[in-house]
Amino acid sequence: MGLYFNFVPHSAAIFMEFKREGYSDQQLLALYEQILRPRMIEEKMLILLRQGKISKWFSGIGQEAISVGAVNAIEKDEYILPMHRNLGVFTGRDIPYQRLFAQFQGKLSGFTKGRDRSFHFGTKEHFIVGMISHLGPQMALADGIALAQKLKQAEKATVVFTGDGASSQGDFHEAINVAAVWDLPVIFVIENNGYGLSTPSEEQFRFKNFTDKGPGYGVKSVRVDGNNILEVHSTISKLAEEIRKDPKPIILEAMTFRMRGHEEASGTKYVPTSLMEAWAKKDPVENYERYLKQEKVLTAKIEKDLRAKIKADIEQGLELAYAEELPPATEMEFEDMHAPFVQEVIAPKSDKTTEKRFVDAISDGLKQSMERYDNLVLMGQDIAEYGGVFKITDGFVAQFGKARVRNTPLCESAIIGTGLGLSIDGYKAMVEMQFADFVTCGFNQIVNNLAKSHYRWGQNADVVVRMPTGAGVGAGPFHSQSNEAWFFHTPGLKIVYPSNPYDAKGLLNAAIEDPNPYLYFEHKALYRSLSEVIPDDYYTVEVGKAATVQEGDDLTIITYGMGVHWAKEISATIDASIEIIDLRTLLPWDKNAVETSVKKTNKVLVLHEDTLTGGIGAEIAAWISENCFQDLDAPVSRLASLDTPVPFSKNLEENFLPKKRLTDKLNELLKY
Repeated sequence: MGLYFNFVPHSAAIFMEFKREGYSDQQLLALYEQILRPRMIEEKMLILLRQGKISKWFSGIGQEAISVGAVNAIEKDEYILPMHRNLGVFTGRDIPYQRLFAQFQGKLSGFTKGRDRSFHFGTKEHFIVGMISHLGPQMALADGIALAQKLKQAEKATVVFTGDGASSQGDFHEAINVAAVWDLPVIFVIENNGYGLSTPSEEQFRFKNFTDKGPGYGVKSVRVDGNNILEVHSTISKLAEEIRKDPKPIILEAMTFRMRGHEEASGTKYVPTSLMEAWAKKDPVENYERYLKQEKVLTAKIEKDLRAKIKADIEQGLELAYAEELPPATEMEFEDMHAPFVQEVIAPKSDKTTEKRFVDAISDGLKQSMERYDNLVLMGQDIAEYGGVFKITDGFVAQFGKARVRNTPLCESAIIGTGLGLSIDGYKAMVEMQFADFVTCGFNQIVNNLAKSHYRWGQNADVVVRMPTGAGVGAGPFHSQSNEAWFFHTPGLKIVYPSNPYDAKGLLNAAIEDPNPYLYFEHKALYRSLSEVIPDDYYTVEVGKAATVQEGDDLTIITYGMGVHWAKEISATIDASIEIIDLRTLLPWDKNAVETSVKKTNKVLVLHEDTLTGGIGAEIAAWISENCFQDLDAPVSRLASLDTPVPFSKNLEENFLPKKRLTDKLNELLKY
């Protein structure tokens, strides 16, 4: 027996039929309670929104069957990654209402301690990973979680939600493509509700259905009536069981409709009245309720008692959330920026040393970290059999296997997101940018996911992004940029930039050891031009500690990377006692070392290869002026590359870089 409706939303006839094969009365009622709870909570939240007791609300009314069907179709310890309209995922995982409502009100016991809104949070306890406002990036996180499960041979499925609007983003393509290439057990649930905010589907894409996309990726695709809870539940149950045994991604398109605005303030005036009326007849809660009564599974008494129970649960949760104070303004803010970690510097176990080039030191550190951490996974373009464009991972596949040394499709965003997904499930990840310039394609994942995840909901990002950087090799504007300042401004990241083989190995090992997100800059021009005798054993260098490369009394040069070598070379030609400080770590940078040197020499030049305006030197110069003003005998000076892109030809590139201007700058400052 079933209920049927025949009308034409989305320009396609939709029929609704409930099939109870294999469902007991108890199971049917359990699903009814599951779909009723988010509806009743939403109705209450809309009242609270009008009363000003919550600040914003993204309604899932009309779409509850997808969330509830999905979360109840998979195992409790399988990860699920919801979006705005998936309240049923959170209630379906039995999250205490007090904490859920505290989250909505920005209270301390909320999952983000008042730092983020509504469903922008995760909870490892409940195997939920929430979204960020950019929508698409969370699909790559699902890839990473599924990869971790596959590496463990855990036979688990991962479910991630996205919408028809978010499908226009590159992250959508990248995540599905990676999952397809790597045979990852992910179900990509696309909630096709016809609109991206106010933009209708015909202005978003030209294909008819998302199931049409599957063959292009080599991915199985299935379409369901997203308003039919039994169809959603039974379909996902079967698909999850299928991919646990035979890992492969699946696209599941759930046809549905958003009955309220994108968020409440936007309204629905842009939606034709006839469309709203048609979809109102397919209300997932009302239709399922009617069906259960028709089947004599749901009685008036059961319904009344259940609604009373849910209402009491809501009121009790709200009462407890209301009673809680708002979080303090400053306390805990800084301490939650990073996962707790106290570095203990590791010395080499033996005195054995070997002369190694800069590139070999990086390779050596990476190899020893792979041996030290069997949960470390390397990912990047051409890093497997080819060994990477700079051959740093040459031979790694033979030693560690392709499961841990992974060639990736050309998709920086998805791979960085996959790194975070691996971290969520207990792995470490190293992502190699082929060139630092290409990180632009993964920028969002770094600054909004890696950098903020621990601050937002306590999830560390155990990811190191290696960045071959710098000019001087005639590679032009897209393979030569020094872009460390882009990330220096982002709280939550750590940045290291070694200038020599010893530090290159020790800082890389330290970055991998630390469970927090790192950007590791390595200058390409130093790879094969610089050698040093360094320990053969594993060791680490202290993060956040600068090195005094050269003692002096007349002037301090504060620099890093290639700037260290320019400073050493040019200072040797000048008749003055010049101190050189190699920062080594850019975030956090060593203020004590800088202050000590400035007080000693009383004159300071901040030197870096990056362009001048907005560079890291500006921040350091400002800090010195503010904190060491009384110790200065001259204004704080800066020297950097020209404020232009990096040119290709040798003479233009030499003119761009600051080295040729360094002698004049030092003499000018010494004479002040």
